[in-house]
Parts: sequence; structure tokens; C-alpha cells
Amino acid sequence: MFEYIALLLWIVHLYTKDFITSLFMELLSSNRNNTTSPCFPSFPLVSDVKCLVVNVEYVQCMWNGSATPGVNYTFYSRFENGFKECDNYVLENTTIVGCVHTYEELITKRFSKFTTKLKLGNRSFEQFHKLKTKVKLNAPVNLTAMNSSDLNLWYYWNYTCNTNCIESEVRHRINGKEWKTILREKNEYCINLPSNSYLYELQVRGRIPDKCGESEIWSDWSPPVFWGSMRESYGTVTNKPRFYSPVQKTILYVVGPIVFFILVIILVRNERIRVILIPVLPDPGKNLAKILAEDNVEEWLPISKGIKEGFKMNYIERVCSVGDYSRNPQSTSESSADLNSFDHSSGSCASSVATN
Repeated sequence: MFEYIALLLWIVHLYTKDFITSLFMELLSSNRNNTTSPCFPSFPLVSDVKCLVVNVEYVQCMWNGSATPGVNYTFYSRFENGFKECDNYVLENTTIVGCVHTYEELITKRFSKFTTKLKLGNRSFEQFHKLKTKVKLNAPVNLTAMNSSDLNLWYYWNYTCNTNCIESEVRHRINGKEWKTILREKNEYCINLPSNSYLYELQVRGRIPDKCGESEIWSDWSPPVFWGSMRESYGTVTNKPRFYSPVQKTILYVVGPIVFFILVIILVRNERIRVILIPVLPDPGKNLAKILAEDNVEEWLPISKGIKEGFKMNYIERVCSVGDYSRNPQSTSESSADLNSFDHSSGSCASSVATN
């Protein structure tokens, strides 16, 4: 009985000894791998680096997303060639928290694989990034509102990046109410026939569109531009609407009715002007056939007596009597005598006055 108990204790001791020994060796090996430098015994490597292509000009990588690290890391990055150390670190309270690295032709290089490496002593951490969808443009500049000759309100703006493949998102609202948004491919936007009594507010932001490798990050909104009558404009505005002063409004309200009253009096008392401006329509109750048969058209129209007098003839015309004669084969002298005799006897002219 005691022999079996002794054998069991020996087996337990044997397996426990091997387990403790292997566990101790693993801990020792892990300690050697993670604490190669006695200067940083308790600071782990950062495992999350976030990178952006800013305005298609440079790559900005930050590693202070959760908290500011307690040590300064050395940063390396590359697209295809070998790693290159950061040439412009970002500091936060004397601690390195990011890197700004300039690359040429980022508009095409962003489609390639981008690799970053953080190094602390003999330890390092590498991470791969897809920068195609990580492009952030600067906010639009020179946002201008212009009231054009077609009575529409036009907005124009520009971007500072070296690419023309940009889509813009425009949002505007009236009198501080709900925003309305719309996408635009051109750097312009139009509001049809704006009202001078409303306040229009507009902002713009942009990003790389889908046809050029869509970015999921929009730029910041531009400063707002105001146009209208409720306040002075915050941005650049040209051709502001004109507003009448109280004195001008009083003059308009007083002079307007007076001028209208004078025009009415002129139309009532001056018949000629009234007939010209307001033509008189024929009276359909009269018998048109009878009027035309009697050749008395002036009675068909309700024309005043003064105008009717103008249709009457007031001139004198000469009335001549003409008679026929027969031509006989006579001598030339006889024919002449006959003609002279006819002129004195038959052809007489008298003057009369036409009275119609």
C-alpha cells in the first residue's frame, strides 16, 4: 500500500518539475525578446497607426489615437522602394505623435500599398495601409456669391489641390431652417430667382469622386457665405440687393396714387387720347347690312360729334360739262372751225361748291 502511494508521489513530482521548468524557460525567453533595452522596460509598441493623404500633397500618419505615448518612436514608411525615415515629425508636448511625409505623384501612388514601421530600440511594428480611400482635401476657398444679370444667385469656389477630379457637396438653407444638400461636379451652384427678403446661407465641401478612385473622407466645410436682407454678409458678396429707405417708401406711396389720379382725369376729359389708348369696339346691335347699304359707316361707330365733323368735305372742286361730237370728212379748215364752234357753244365750265 505504501509502495503505491510513494510511486504516485514520485510521478506527480516528476511531471510537476518538468512543467515548472518549461514555464520558467518561456517566461525568460519572452522577457529577453521584449526588454532588449533597459531604458524602456514597461512601454509596449503602438499597434495602430492611421494615415491620410492630405490634399494630394503629403501623407500624414498619427499614432496617438487612444492616448499620447510615453516614449518617442522612430517612424519609417515606403510605397515600393526601401523604408525612409520621417523628415517632419509631429510633436505633442515634446512627444512625437505623428509624421508628415511628402511624396511626389500622390494622385497615382495612393493606389499602391503603403507600409509604415514604428521602431523602439530593437523592436519594431509594421503595418500596411490602403490610401486609395484615405484622401482628405482642404476645405474650398474663395467661396463667392454673385447676383447676376439673369436675376439668379450664383456661387463659385476653388480648391487648392493639384487635381481637377473633385466632386462638391453643397448645402444651403433659407432663414436658418433645414439644410438642403446637392452634389455638383462643377465649382458653381445657382439659386433661381432669390427673394431679397430672405437670408440665404451656403457651404461647400469636396472629395475625390468614384470615377477617380473614390475617397470615403470629405473635406471640412468651407466658411458660410450669407446673401440676403436679414444681416450683413459674412463672406464675399457682390451686387447686393438695393433696399429703399423709409423716406423713399413714403414718396412712392404718396406720389404713386397722385400720378395715377392725374392719368385717369386726362383720359376722361381728353377724348382723342382716350380713343387712342382705349379703342371703341363696334356696336353689334346695329344692322350692319343697312349701314353698309347707306354708305354711312361713321354712324356704325360710336364716334363723338367733333370727330364726325372731320369726315365731312370742306373743299371746292370745278365741274365741267363734256359733250360728244361726230367726225365728218371735211377740209382741215372746216374741221378747225367746227371744233372752235363746239368749244364756244357746247363746252362750258362752271364753278360750284361741293356740299356733302
